[in-house]
Amino acid sequence: MQRIFSGIQPSGIPQLGNYLGAIRNWVNLQADHECVFCLVDMHAITVWQDPAKLRSQTLTQAAILLASGIDAEKHILFNQSAVSAHARLAWIFNCVTRLGWLNRMTQFKDKAGKDRENHSSGLYVYPNLMAADILAYKATRVPVGEDQKQHLELTNDIAQKFNHDYGLDFFPTVEALIPPAAARVMSLRDGTKKMSKSDPSAQSRIEMTDDADTIALKIRRAKTDTDVLPADESGLEGRPEAKNLVTIYAALADTSIADVLSQHEGQGFGPFKQALTDVVVNAIAPIAQETTRLMQNEDHLVKTLRSGAARAQAIAEPIVSEVEKIVGFVK
Repeated sequence: MQRIFSGIQPSGIPQLGNYLGAIRNWVNLQADHECVFCLVDMHAITVWQDPAKLRSQTLTQAAILLASGIDAEKHILFNQSAVSAHARLAWIFNCVTRLGWLNRMTQFKDKAGKDRENHSSGLYVYPNLMAADILAYKATRVPVGEDQKQHLELTNDIAQKFNHDYGLDFFPTVEALIPPAAARVMSLRDGTKKMSKSDPSAQSRIEMTDDADTIALKIRRAKTDTDVLPADESGLEGRPEAKNLVTIYAALADTSIADVLSQHEGQGFGPFKQALTDVVVNAIAPIAQETTRLMQNEDHLVKTLRSGAARAQAIAEPIVSEVEKIVGFVK
């Protein structure tokens, strides 16, 4: 089995886009990979986090992953800061990575915008920590979205430079696993913007902790237009909100947009939203219910993360200790 590493930030409550774009894929990858799943709390603090909220959100995120089907006994689930190998390898990679490489990272430019001088240096070197996350386990595959593909290319550049600088074949090449048909889930209030857990309006997203009544209300209030559903996908052009709702239906029902339209052609959004509500509730409400149950036993969640961290450290420590010897540190 190839080893997968994947991380998710415990900042904010995961929403439907996170589930369809990452979490559901992680669950499926467990069948034929050795999986290391990480709550990247060190990445989270590259921007200010309220300490109490960060702790709470880390435990909530763990509960959501477990409720969604992550098997923390067969695979590894832990929080990044609990394994020191990440920080130690990240510093070495800070010294391997060239400034020109980091200057090309478009995500920092997007996040920092024109006010980049006031952002943390952690946000700037974020890709080096991401490389350390992966290579501390010599993972060979990483499920990522298109927005993280550039960072994964940098990970391979760092690995190759380290291998070249020290004349070794130490770190492997890492392959990006990009889901071929991941649904692009947009805001329920504006179909031109991605659904985001950082959006000020909770009405813009379906959160993974929403119960059936909350889901139904959000879908009823979701922005639409006055036309009926078309016969084929070309009829959704220029109708971002309509396309978004149809896309969500298709993704959660494991069917195609064409099939959804063939079933609901000519309908207005009143009946379609009811049908969509049923699909979303069937998929998300059980996860929310199990998350609530797990959150009632915080000690169990902490114990699960600690156990995962110990198993993660057992893999990463020999690898990073060897890197430290290679660079000349006295151990």
